[in-house]
Amino acid sequence: MKKIVMTGGGTAGHVTPNIALMPALRNEGYEISYIGSYDGIEKRLTEEQKIPYYGISSGKLRRYFDPKNFSDPFKVIKGYSQSVRLLKTIKPDIVFSKGGFVSVPVILAAKHCKIPAIIHESDLTPGLANKLAIPSATKVCCNFPETLSYLPAEKAVLTGSPLRKELLNGKASSAFSLCHFTDHAKPAILIIGGSSGSRAINTAVRNLLPELLKKYNIIHLCGKGNLDRTLDGTKGYAQFEYANQELADMFALAALVISRAGANAICELLALKKLHILIPLSAAASRGDQILNANSFRSQGFSYVIEEETLTNTTLLEGIEAVFLNKEQYLQAMSKSSSTNAVDTIVKLILDTSRYAR
Repeated sequence: MKKIVMTGGGTAGHVTPNIALMPALRNEGYEISYIGSYDGIEKRLTEEQKIPYYGISSGKLRRYFDPKNFSDPFKVIKGYSQSVRLLKTIKPDIVFSKGGFVSVPVILAAKHCKIPAIIHESDLTPGLANKLAIPSATKVCCNFPETLSYLPAEKAVLTGSPLRKELLNGKASSAFSLCHFTDHAKPAILIIGGSSGSRAINTAVRNLLPELLKKYNIIHLCGKGNLDRTLDGTKGYAQFEYANQELADMFALAALVISRAGANAICELLALKKLHILIPLSAAASRGDQILNANSFRSQGFSYVIEEETLTNTTLLEGIEAVFLNKEQYLQAMSKSSSTNAVDTIVKLILDTSRYAR
């Protein structure tokens, strides 16, 4: 039996591409195990896939001063020791990482155990966790052509992002029923603020809701703890903390998607050829990777972009109107994209790189 250990966590974006690969890996005969943090989002999402899950100690690697910077390195060291023991017990042929801080000790442990490791970097520039892990990796996959210049040439592979096949097979009618919409004539707008939600996006959408509902049905994924119960029962408005299997149906129904600019999210939008507006996380609240992602998509003609600092009722409404007005231009640009589902490419790379293949 071929064995693979997958790792990655902290946000849904560090887990869902791994989940997208799992059916194809099973078809190739791999026994899959997962290493993540004790209580991260990756634990729940992985266990839903009936995959053996192992939690390890995980410290956050920060670029800024924080008192925890003095204690977290010890958590990483502990996580490394735990990973070494787990890898020696599981004896995988390969390790695949989607990034996040929990993945660093796992990749370092893989090198110690002489197990080949593949990393996937979603964003245009590598994040800190992957920067630390890349020297120990055998290969590094990426989404954007621009990313190749940031990676060691002998390790870099342009693959795109692995997408869950079920996203391509949603049923609009199922989402319409789930949301209790009644007006089939109104196009639907889907708002996605990320797995933890976005206060800026949530506020702008809700402030603009009376105006939006005149012309559109609204599906609002607002993040955990961000439901506004005063809006329950509002005709044409459906709010959810998050969506799992239902997301494919929501995509199918949506005429327009308003989203953050995480790399996995925008690759899904491109694969689905969905009209969209990107509102990247501001540089003040991040390392600026979403801004780079959004600018890359804007320069290719795929996306309308609103910087968070300029997000208002007016700019959001103007953006929605502009996208629908220039609908054909955006759809034509996306139709010319060479972006494809990367599952087959990455699984072949895993097969070729696995220890048993040597």
